[in-house]
Amino acid sequence: MTDAAAETATEAAAGAAPLAAALAGRTTYPLAPGYRVNVRQGAGTNTALVRQLPAGAQVQIRCQTRGQWVAGPYGSSNIWDNIAPGEYISDTYVHTGSDGMVAPSCMS
Repeated sequence: MTDAAAETATEAAAGAAPLAAALAGRTTYPLAPGYRVNVRQGAGTNTALVRQLPAGAQVQIRCQTRGQWVAGPYGSSNIWDNIAPGEYISDTYVHTGSDGMVAPSCMS
């Protein structure tokens, strides 16, 4: 391999890492079957209702935070999933395959 080809391959590999990380962030998770899920302005049922997700929806989790404890179809948890700016849903309604965090912690 020539020096120029090696340099191009190195640059391509370096550029692939951020792309892979961005694509990894596009993982979607299904809501519990048969549930329409309330989207809240914050990590608790005492925050404003923003909208409701339809049954069968899938969500991308941007980040997660701890908030009010909620019981849902997937157990009890205080983990809330941020699905868009100012939009949170209880993780107890999302099938992530984990009882813990599956996304980075939301920054305050």
